[in-house]
Amino acid sequence: MWSFSAWRRRRTLARYPVDAVLWQQVRDHLPMLDGIGADEDRWLREASVLFLHDKHLTVLPGVELDDAQRLFLAAQAQLPLLHLGEHDWYQGFHELILYPDDFQSPQRHRDGSGVEHVWNGEHSGEAWQQGPVIMAWPGVLAGGGWDAYNLVVHELAHKLDMLNGDANGLPPLHRGMVVGDWASAMQTAFDDLNRQLDADPDAETAIDPYAAENPAEFFAVTSEYFFSAPDLLAQAYPEVYRQLALFYRQSPLERLQRLQAEDPAYGPEPA
Repeated sequence: MWSFSAWRRRRTLARYPVDAVLWQQVRDHLPMLDGIGADEDRWLREASVLFLHDKHLTVLPGVELDDAQRLFLAAQAQLPLLHLGEHDWYQGFHELILYPDDFQSPQRHRDGSGVEHVWNGEHSGEAWQQGPVIMAWPGVLAGGGWDAYNLVVHELAHKLDMLNGDANGLPPLHRGMVVGDWASAMQTAFDDLNRQLDADPDAETAIDPYAAENPAEFFAVTSEYFFSAPDLLAQAYPEVYRQLALFYRQSPLERLQRLQAEDPAYGPEPA
């Protein structure tokens, strides 16, 4: 049966082919993709082209992008979708806005006594409900390795979370996943992280303490670790890693362990 979406996909890929040398240049700056198979690599390259064709990049003064940098951004955006099928997972936005540096953003919070607090906070990224994704370009450039940081994955995890409405740490789970298992794993780890920080606000926690802000940030930060530091996440919160592996339908930890078995020196650069 003829499919308009399949025809459109083929037409886009034919009009915007990615040179093998250019794609390898992109891959060289994305160690977190090391170890993926040939079919996965091909899917990721094509999905990156389609992502750039489907989403509008608004580049503010001070940011200049070449083709390799655009693909560098898109490949990180598509990695979480590698095995999630053809569903339109990023349907909740059409625009990415790139700032030349961290930006000020108005924040609101109502405390337990009902008092509303308003202030400007400095951010490197934001994802708006039914709105754009905003990222500081230096933050995007800092991602791609196995070093527990990936701004693109973090912000787009929020967009996955928002598919059910407001971000609350519960994206739409696949058939066969159990909400109770997800909630138990996430809540137990979230509570543990908050207990550590309540006891010592300066504690050296296993994952970024920003994850303790709320369940939405916990999901975004642990998604970030899942792809960029899976060994740290699996060691600290193995049940969280297991639930994320079920949701994303992939295991970056297994890839990292294979790479390290082949080369014991393989891994993130020393701090």
